[in-house]
Parts: sequence; structure tokens; C-alpha cells
Amino acid sequence: MCGIVGYIGPQAATEILIGGLEKLEYRGYDSAGVATVWEGEIHCVRAKGKLHNLREKLDGIENPAPIGIGHTRWATHGKPEEYNAHPHLDSARRVAVVQNGIIENYRELREELKQQGHKFLSETDTEVIPNLIAEYLPNSPTPYSQHDTPLLEAVLKAVNRLEGAFALAVICADYTDELIVVRQQAPLTIGFGQGEFFCASDTPALVPHTSAVLSLENGELARLTPLGVEVYNFEGARLKKMPRTLSLTPGQVEKQGFRHFMLKEIYEQPGVVRTCLDTYLNSNWYPLGAEEEGEVAGSQHPISHQQSPIQLGTLDSLYENLEHIQILACGTSWHASLIGKYLLEQLAGIPTMVQYASEFRYAPTPLTKNTLTIGVTQSGETADTLAALDMEKRRREGLEPEYHPRLLGITNRPESTLGQMVSQVIETHAGIEVGVAATKTFVTQLVVFYCLALDLAARRQTLTMSRIQEIIAGLRQLPAEIEQLLEKQDHHIEELAHEFAETQDFIFLGRGINFPIALEGALKLKEISYIHAEGYPAGEMKHGPIALLDAKVPVVAIAMPGSVYEKVLSNAQEAKARDARLIGVTPMNEQEAAETFDDLLSVPKVEELLSPILAVIPLQILAYHIAARRGLDVDQPRNLAKSVTVE
Repeated sequence: MCGIVGYIGPQAATEILIGGLEKLEYRGYDSAGVATVWEGEIHCVRAKGKLHNLREKLDGIENPAPIGIGHTRWATHGKPEEYNAHPHLDSARRVAVVQNGIIENYRELREELKQQGHKFLSETDTEVIPNLIAEYLPNSPTPYSQHDTPLLEAVLKAVNRLEGAFALAVICADYTDELIVVRQQAPLTIGFGQGEFFCASDTPALVPHTSAVLSLENGELARLTPLGVEVYNFEGARLKKMPRTLSLTPGQVEKQGFRHFMLKEIYEQPGVVRTCLDTYLNSNWYPLGAEEEGEVAGSQHPISHQQSPIQLGTLDSLYENLEHIQILACGTSWHASLIGKYLLEQLAGIPTMVQYASEFRYAPTPLTKNTLTIGVTQSGETADTLAALDMEKRRREGLEPEYHPRLLGITNRPESTLGQMVSQVIETHAGIEVGVAATKTFVTQLVVFYCLALDLAARRQTLTMSRIQEIIAGLRQLPAEIEQLLEKQDHHIEELAHEFAETQDFIFLGRGINFPIALEGALKLKEISYIHAEGYPAGEMKHGPIALLDAKVPVVAIAMPGSVYEKVLSNAQEAKARDARLIGVTPMNEQEAAETFDDLLSVPKVEELLSPILAVIPLQILAYHIAARRGLDVDQPRNLAKSVTVE
């Protein structure tokens, strides 16, 4: 969750560290700090709150130190106060450490270290780490060569005593030309420059400096010196690793004239949907065998992946004899997965369950045969989702073949921990998303689920080829329709948002495939405006929640023509009869909807099956403009971080 940066090279480290933390502040903004080594001493500056507080404290301090580490914090152990901010030092102030993650056995280690004379100044789990490293260092600095590395050896001994998920960066006043970085169940990447090296918990901090990077894997640590990078496993064995090249550019992590990253990313949605569709829709596909046009499930001639309209990679082994699908996710990814469930069941005919990963870990479902497990996480580092997938993998290993684990990942970061854990990954191609509230990553997750469901439907022949063609044609129109929506509705929604700046409660309603969109709309409003909002199936309103309604509680209803359209309008009328102000997400020029709702958030008319991708856009815009009108920090809402890498 927290942001880590590190630097070693010929330049002054402090400004590079601050610049890197600015790119990572979305990972945590309760406090921040930097530590450098200069003239045999560690210089550590920390500040509570946003990063600009740290920058103000550093103004006027001359520090040409060529090595340092930095951190921006999302609090887990200990309040967000300066004394809990990273970096943390050992009692003698010779070792400095920054950490992302949680050390589960820190209490036992803390007591042990106290008995050995170490003093603790914070409430954090992190502070045990520099003290533990210091305990393993020589009593006095010793000359060392490439084959005699006291700091590396001390860090190795320390990390082998730590339990939990963590990423670390370590510097020592006695070893001024080496930076040690560690990964165990929390992301960390090394950047390769010209005679200089960087580390960061996410690639946006590295993009301004280099495109050559190496992501550490779990159970690995690296020693960065002015001469190069050495990678080891936790047993101390040297590893051979090759850097990869990033496709990102510095401009992709800038606001490019938008007031907030969130608004920029909302406007990027037509482009990322188009990219995702272009990647996975087979442009050379055409229905094979006109005589089979009417075939449905049960055909004796299932088509192969080469003949499918969707190209997701070679998923044949995951699809073989497939009987069930279970999806594990959290937050916005869970909402996307609910729509995925609808598509997989209604298009491909496969029974599908969606589980909160955090709950699945402690109450897993009974094992079923020939089951595909899909982990959905935009970052690929969500701790609960990874832990749930790992548990599912372990409990199926060694069983009969029909129970063997089949793991698929859907993520925006295929190089992440998720990518290392599962058999296959489907990348969402959303690009870097800086705003904490997910927008374009959610929409591209939906696109991937449409592609996955259509691929399975084509192979299992649960839909006719003409119906598949019809759906694909509709998908290809979506980018232009999102552009049209943004052009026509943004200003109108901004004006409407002014009327809700003081509102305290919202209700969102949806049915069928759009019920998860009601949940997502409510979540977006909660996340960035701090207004209490709840999403409900529209038909459930009269079974309790209708008691909440009065003239002070606006109701947003998603009413898209289709199988439940009249039902949603009827449910909306029930709310209107209780004096609630009705806001309708509905196609343009729908007369009945216009007569029902007090305000309209109009979208282009599409068939009900494709409507979620359009219906969510005005809800994102509404949440954004209400939060901006309230003067809130849209990109970095309180108490939240972009990637939840701790349980």
C-alpha cells in the first residue's frame, strides 16, 4: 500500500526521492519521509500528512548525498503521526529502513530486541527491522570486497526471521555505497540508469529516469551499488536476472491539462476500451459453416480457439471439460466480477460464483470438479485476492485430475505477483491509473469479461454465430458512444452536481446486469465525496430500504431498455411517491423515462446486454463533480490507497 523509492548514483538523491514519491503518493499519504547517507551519518526528515509538508521541511537544507530512500505511508500499525512515519532507524541511528507491508511477528521480535538494549520510538511494526539488521552487523565497520558484504549478510539474516508480507529498502551509515532492497509478497522494482540505479514499489516513479527495469520476485533481494545490481534469494544464492523494457512514457503519468487524474482517466476510457477490443477481437474471424448457424449448446463439433472470434491466448487447458467458474475479487473488481458472472452464465451457460476474496480465505466454498478460478485485481497485488488464489491452489494440489487447480488472472499489470501465480493472465490494457478511485480499470475489466464470455460461448456454441456477430458489432461501437456521452453530458452533470454538495445520503438502484453498476456508482460517490451512498437491487427497495427515503435522499436509478426496464421504472415510481428526488441513467429520448425522472443522465441507446459500460460513465462523472464541488482531494481520498497490499 505504501510507496517506496530509493536511489544510488552520482546525483543528489533528495530531489530524485521526492520526485519519485510524488508519482507514488496515490499509494499512501498519511505521512512521508526521506533518509540519506552523507559524511558518515544518516540524515532523516519526516512529516505528517501530504507530501508537500515534507517538501516544505526540506526546503533550504543542502544535502548532496548520492544515496537515499524515501517513503509515503498508508497507516497500518500506528497512527498517522510523524513519529510513526518512515524511514525508521535503529537505536544507534546507523541503519534506515522503509517498508511496505506488515510484519506479523513484530511483537515477539520487539520484545527480544528490547531485552538486547534496543529502544523503540514508534508504534509501528517496521521499527523492528533496522534494529534487527543492526544486531547482525559487525560491531565496527569492516573493509569489504565483492565477496564480503556485511550489510547484505545482515539483511539476509534479518529477513529470514520476518514473517508476513513486505518490501524493504535499506541503507546504512557504515556502508555508504550500497542500497539493499527486498521483496516478499509486496511489489518492488529496480530501475537501471546510466551509472545510477533506482528502486520503487511501482513503475510510475521510475518512468522519468529509465525504461529498463527488473521486478523482484517473492523471496528475492538485491544489492545496488554504483557498479551494478546483484540479485540473491533468501538463502543467499546469487541469481541471474534480465531487465525488461517499460512501454510507459513520462506523459502517461501526468495530468495533461486536466484538473485531476480521475477526470483525465474518465476521459481516457474511449481509448482504452478501443485498445482492449482491438487486442482481443479477432479481426479475421468470420462465422465458419453457414449450415451450423443455428447450432447451440450440445453441438458435436465445438470450434477451436483459432476459429473463435476472441483471441485471449491459449486457454484450452483451462477450458477443457469446464463445469464451474468461481471469481475472487475485492472492491471495484468485485463489482466488475458480478457483471462477469451475469455474462458467463447468460452467454456461455456456465454456473459462476463471485466471492469476496477476503471472505473466501476463511470460508472457502466446497470443492467442485472442473472448476476455473479467476482472480480479478487491477494492480495484481491485492493481498486478499492473492492469498485466496494461493489457498485455492494449495487445497486442490494432489487431488484427482478433475479437481486440479485452474487459475486465470485478470489484471492491468501482468508483470505483477498475480502474473507469477496463475497459469494465464488476461491484461486489461488500461494503462497507468493514478486516481485512487478506479474508473478506466473498471471499464476495461468489463470489456475483458465480455471477451471471455464470448470466447466460451463460441467454443461451447451456446450462442448462434449471428448473435455473437451482433454483440461484437455493438462492442465495437462503444468507444464512439462513450466519446459522445462525455461530450454531451459532462457539463450538464457538473451543473447538476452543484445541487448535491450538501447532500448526506444517496440511494442507487439497478436490476439485472446493471445492479452491479448501482453498487459501483454508490462506491465511487462514497470513496471521493464522503457522502453515504448505498446500491440496491431495485426490486428490493420495498423490502426494507424504502424506509430511508424522503425529500433529502436522492435516488439514482439505472433504467436501460430491456428485460427489466418497466420494472425499474415502476420501482422508481415507488421512490418518487416517498418524495425522493429521482435521477435516471437512461437512453436519450426515452419518453416514459423523461416523465418519470426529475433529472436525466442520458446515455446513447444500446442493447441492455452492453449497457453497463455506458451506464457507469455518468455515475463516475457525477461522483467526480460532487467531490470537486465540495473541495475534496479527488485523486487521494482520505483513508484509501490505490493498491491494498495488506490484509
